[in-house]
Amino acid sequence: MKNALYLLVLFFSFSVFAQTTESFRSAKMGGNRDIRVKLPASYEKNTEKKYPLILVLDSEFLFDPFAGNLSYANYWDDVPEVILVGVNQNKNNEREDDSDTDPKTGLPGGKGAAFFEFIGTELLPYLETKYRVAPFKVIAGLDLTAGFLNTYLYKDTPIFQGYISFSPELYTNMETRIPQRLAAAKEPIFYYHATAEGDLKKMRTRINALNENMKAVKNELVNYKFEEFKGGSHYSIPTNGIPSALYQFFEVYRPISSIEYQEKIAPLKEGFVVYLNKKYEMIEKALGIKMNVRINDFKAIETAIIKNEAWNEYEELAQISGQQYEKTMLYDYHMGNYWEKRKEIKRAIKCYQDGFTKQEIAGLTKDMMMNKAEDLKALLPKKEKLKGGKAKDVVTEEAPAEETPATDTPVEETPTEEKKPE
Repeated sequence: MKNALYLLVLFFSFSVFAQTTESFRSAKMGGNRDIRVKLPASYEKNTEKKYPLILVLDSEFLFDPFAGNLSYANYWDDVPEVILVGVNQNKNNEREDDSDTDPKTGLPGGKGAAFFEFIGTELLPYLETKYRVAPFKVIAGLDLTAGFLNTYLYKDTPIFQGYISFSPELYTNMETRIPQRLAAAKEPIFYYHATAEGDLKKMRTRINALNENMKAVKNELVNYKFEEFKGGSHYSIPTNGIPSALYQFFEVYRPISSIEYQEKIAPLKEGFVVYLNKKYEMIEKALGIKMNVRINDFKAIETAIIKNEAWNEYEELAQISGQQYEKTMLYDYHMGNYWEKRKEIKRAIKCYQDGFTKQEIAGLTKDMMMNKAEDLKALLPKKEKLKGGKAKDVVTEEAPAEETPATDTPVEETPTEEKKPE
């Protein structure tokens, strides 16, 4: 046990520090800015896959906490792999200059306006060109930078779909303008912000006012969450808030849990495969991630099918497994169950036998498939069995009286081939 924990710590330590730092030349700011990039572990292997982007301001102290939490959640497949990018802002008062604002308008001004343009018109296009970035992009910051990141909501078409705002130092009228912008959102927006019991009083008052104003927003496209951490300080907010925000934003991505099953699937009487399809369509639509159905999610839906005796849905399940896991025996397993429950024993046997020649997957083995076929053969009438136990189709029509009566020897037909989905 101790060795396993040690290896797990090494794994997360490697994940946190497997990153690069590069100097980015900005024409908007008239100088260079260091950025840190951490690519997903599967990035080089999955050359066609795109990944959500999380852009972290205040990279010097927020990048590693994000990297650690992401590595841990990735290990359990609770959140997707992402491209994590941090912007360093700790030299020569950079974070103060970057967050400069016009006090009258509440918009970025001076060097803050240059930094705003640097993010939107230089850095993001560069990252999207160099890396395989999915449409879902998140920005995160603390106090000054948390206030700044909210200004991207003021654009008619926000360039970020997710906002993580830890104890934001809100700009002019932000406690009313943010709810107004979110209420008018025409595309899905994820918004998380947090304060703490020991947070700075002047900031906490306005943050709570923002939360009160958000209670009037009824836009179904907005996924909003606010937290106030009891006993926490200003600087402890990110350590509590990072995992909470990640699990909020990527909730739809998570495998079917026991809670999801009990609350959303168990009450259904049918449409279990429809539910599964919608879940993965939502992952693609909300996060820009196209992925195969997880094996455990197949098992959850199969449990519901069996419980409700919705046997026809096995065929629908096979349409998915045949497309996504075509080299494995999963399709044949699903179709075998479909025919077996319909009492089409010979067809079920053929499916299980076909599965024997394919790759094993997630508990499905060659021995299991052959055992299922052999068990079903025992259910066939004796006259349908040949030496070796193989079943053959039989001619069941009576011969005309003037012809020679049929013998007990069965006549072989070619079994109907099951057509896989294209």
